[in-house]
Formats: sequence, C-alpha cells, structure tokens
Amino acid sequence: MENALTLTSDMQLVLGLTALTMVLFLFERIRADVVALVVLVLLGLTGLVPREDLYNGLAGNAVISVIATMILGAGLDRTGALNRLAAWLLRRADGVEQRLILFTSAIAGLNSSVMQNPSVMALYLPVASRLSSRTGLPLSRLLLPIAAAIVMGGGLTMVGNSPLILLNDLLVSANNSLPSGLMTLKPLPMFAPLPIGLALLAAALAYFHFFGGQRLHENAADAGVTPARTETYFATAYGIEGEVYELTVTADSPLVGMSLRETEDLHDAPLILALKTGNESRLAPPGDARIWVGSVLGVMGARPAITDFAQNRFLRISARLREFADLFNPARAGISEAVIPPTSTFIGKTATQLKLRRQHNLRLLAINRDKQVLRENVREQPLRAGDLLVLHSIWTDLAQAASNRDFVPVTDYPKAEQRPHKFKIAMTIFGITMLIALSSRIPASLALMTGVAGMLITGVLKMDEAYAAINWKTVFLMACLIPLGWAMDSSGAAAWVAAHTLDRLPEGTPHWLIEISVGLLTTAFSLVISHVGATIVMVPIAINLALAAGSDPTAFALIVALSASNNFMTASNPVMSMITGPAGYTAKELWKVGGPLSLLYTGIVVLVVNLMF
Repeated sequence: MENALTLTSDMQLVLGLTALTMVLFLFERIRADVVALVVLVLLGLTGLVPREDLYNGLAGNAVISVIATMILGAGLDRTGALNRLAAWLLRRADGVEQRLILFTSAIAGLNSSVMQNPSVMALYLPVASRLSSRTGLPLSRLLLPIAAAIVMGGGLTMVGNSPLILLNDLLVSANNSLPSGLMTLKPLPMFAPLPIGLALLAAALAYFHFFGGQRLHENAADAGVTPARTETYFATAYGIEGEVYELTVTADSPLVGMSLRETEDLHDAPLILALKTGNESRLAPPGDARIWVGSVLGVMGARPAITDFAQNRFLRISARLREFADLFNPARAGISEAVIPPTSTFIGKTATQLKLRRQHNLRLLAINRDKQVLRENVREQPLRAGDLLVLHSIWTDLAQAASNRDFVPVTDYPKAEQRPHKFKIAMTIFGITMLIALSSRIPASLALMTGVAGMLITGVLKMDEAYAAINWKTVFLMACLIPLGWAMDSSGAAAWVAAHTLDRLPEGTPHWLIEISVGLLTTAFSLVISHVGATIVMVPIAINLALAAGSDPTAFALIVALSASNNFMTASNPVMSMITGPAGYTAKELWKVGGPLSLLYTGIVVLVVNLMF
C-alpha cells in the first residue's frame, strides 16, 4: 500500500502539468486552445502518453459526437425551425410574461438534451430577440432563465453537453488502470442521466418562476437591451407595424381585374407585401400585376384595419399563413434599412422608374430623409444621397441587389441561403437520428454522423456549410486535453490524489458528503479551466476516490460530469459567455442570481445520483 501511495516522478510531472494548465487558463494570457496544444506537446515530449496514442483524442467518440451535434444544429437552423418555434411560443404564452419565460425555457431545456449547449443557445438568441421585440420584455429577463434551462437540460441525455459526451470515453479508459479483480466500468446508456436532468430542469424553471425572476426584475438597468433592427424599432421609427395576414379574393370582390398599383392606391389599403396568382407566389410583386378570383394577398397591418378592408372588398381573411409561410419566414425574408450613397445611380430616380419590385424584388415601404419619415406616395419620391430606405424583401434578393453598391444595407440580416422548404426533411432526419442514438445499439457518434450524412445528401446543408458550423476551438480544446486525463489515470496521479484526500478526511465521513465535495470542487475547477478541462482532470480522481471509499465509481464520475457544467456565474461557461453581452449582465448580477442556483444544482445532482445508485 505504501508503494501505491508513493509520489513518483511521472505523478509529479502530471500534477505539475495540470497545475500549469490551470494557471494558464486562469490568467488568460494565452488562448485556451493554444494552452491545450502546449499541454498535448508536453505530454508527448515527456512520454507521459505513448506517442502512438497521443492524437487518438482527435478521433475519439466524444470529439466526433460534438462535431456531429454542431452540424445537426446548423441544419435545423437553416430550415428556420427555431423561428417557427418563436411564433408558436408567442401564441401559447398569450402575452403573459411568466408563461412566456416558462414555455421558452422549458422547450430550450428539452432541445439541449440532443444538441450541444452552445449550439442551442446560439439558436435561441435570435428567438429571444424576436420574442423580446414582439412583447417588449427586456432580454435580460429572458436570457438567463433560458441559459440556465439549457445548461440543466443538457443533463437529460449522454449527448447533451461535452462533459457527458466525454464521460463514457473516460470510463472506458479508466479500466486500464483499475486493480485486477475489480468490476469493469461500462459506458452509460443514452438515457442514464434522465432522472437527474428532469430534476435539474424542473428546479431551474421553478427557481426563476418563484425566486430568480424577482432578482432579475430588481435590476435598474433592465430598460430593455433589445437589438435595434426589430419589429419594435420599425414600428416606433416608421409606424410600420402589425401582423401579416392572407386575404383571398372572392368572385364578388371589386379587386378582381385591378392591378396591384390600383389596389395600393385605395385609401384604406394595407401594406401589400406578397401576391399569389395561380401557382406563382412572390414577395414585392410588380405594380402592374393583376388580381384575379382566387388570388391571395399577403398584407401587413393592424387587425381592425385589415378586417375592415377585407369585409368592404369581399376578401376572406386568414391570420394563419398557409400560402406564404415560407416566404414570410424571418429566416428567409423581412424588413431592412439601406442607405443611398453619394455614388449611387438611384439618385434622382423614383422607385417606379427604378422598377424596384420588378427588377430587384424589393418593396419600398418608407424613406427616412433628414429625420422626416415619408410614407405617402413613396414610390414617386425621387431618391437623394443619404436617404434611408425601408425595404421588405427576401434576404437573398436584398444581398443580390446590394451587390451593385447603389444602396448599402445597414440592417444585420442572414447572408447565407435559408431553406425553409427543407424543414420537414430536416426534422425527419433529426428524429430518425435521435431514435437510432437512443437505441444504444450503435455508438452515439456513429448515429449522429448518420444524421449529418442524411442532411448533406438531401441538401439541407452543403458541405462547406457543415465545415463552417463546427466550432473548431471547442473541438481542438477537447481533443488536446483528453490525453491529460489519460496521463492522470495511467501515471497513478489520480489514485495518489484520491488516497491522500481520504487520509485527511475524518474517519466515517458519509459518502454523500464526499460526493458534495467532489461536485463543488469540480464546479470550482470549471470556473478556471472550462467544463471540458474540469471533467478530464476530475473524473480519474473521482473514480479512484470512490474505489478508496468503497463507493460506486460510476456514480462519482457522473457527479463530476454533471457538475462540470454547473457554472451560472462566469463567462468560462460557453453558454453564459454568449448571453452576458446581449443582456447586459454585470458580474455582480450573475453571482447574485447564479450563485444560489449553482448550490441548488449540486444538491439535486448528489441527491438523485444517490437515489439511482
């Protein structure tokens, strides 16, 4: 036993390298991925990891799974799935703030069970901005509850976050260092942490509903940090507001045979943004387009005005978009601003002369000129240098028209091609992928890559878009640090730390108290060396600590993997780093709201793990 506890030179090297890693991560003088690369090189030069195994982390199941979930998330984003979700949430919430926060957070948490947490947060940021702009609810009251639900919902499955994806690889590699005669540690099935994840997600929803939400309300700076280019902005600045409706022309309607321009000139006409005649649907239809029986108009305005217009002109009104759902998908089209530069060939010409609708598929809604907003007869206004045009269009048409530099868009809009028509295909592929992964008959990494291949073959994503969807910094960080965990295990450093830790604990210390200590220590490490680094360092130590204490090593390892994501206070958690800027949170606010939530997280994890094992 004494020999087993002897601190060898290899142990000293590994522990020294771990300490160096923590210091470099803490002071952030060198990028985290560069630090990880330095660690990998040092492991190879010192021989702590066999050189033929040094790069195996790059091809590990954990890294492949992370890459696959990032690409799958990008595929869902391209089809506008989250924008559809935002519209559904608005309908269900019915304008009640608490209900909106609860529904949005709950669904975000469920989404995070099958996608990487940062990817889910990236998808929900525009959803939250859209909800904020439509309801006037400040982003600061939305983003932290959503982020907390995403982090906690990541514990529902073994592919919800990077630490859980890493865990199975670390459990398998730990078998190489276990004393002979002990049980073999087996990888956990897909749904292994489900009870814990459900308890965590329920706790997050309850926390912000009854407690955390009040603390966010106390923030004096909560004036609403909503992005500028939103529906609220255009309503305030230009009076362009209301919902989009479909109006179907009946045989009795006086509009039959009229041109679109004649219809727009009617005194009570709403904004006409789209027209479907026969099988052809288009945004910004030309003014000479004719309206016939069965034609469908896509119009925007206040419901009372739209209703009156429809009744007076014998039109059937529908608030649910059936013909124009894809055209009006915010991922595909919307309202933008563009400035006329002094070199523009548009100067001195009117929208009618330029044929903006026929040639460029752009609908001019208003002109902002010298702080004066022009909306009446806007098509006949000669354009001047410095005019700010308000346009409605498909984003790709806007990008193509802007390429001539006759106007410069100042609105941030999706530059990449959106494919809402692939929505059903993407959802089908995603559903099949999850069913295969949940069956546990093949490795999760292979199941997820099957879904990636399906999205590429069916055209949901292009290969270059798949490459762009991968956060290579996260992948490289994980792949380079994995060998550090192997070295902790194989050198005996983890066993040495565990044994000396137990020697210093009072005899008869309850196992649950040791588990709480392991959870809190992992959380502390995650604040310094990221959730991936904390998992890699702590899992070998936790396994050896459990063996020395006569407890279940899998339970201890699971506590570590879950606790590595238990960070709601600092930007070292990738999800938290994504929301601090848009929501304007200060460090004090995050600690005030996130600190109690973090303690609650640890208590729930330890409690449910002890009930399970």
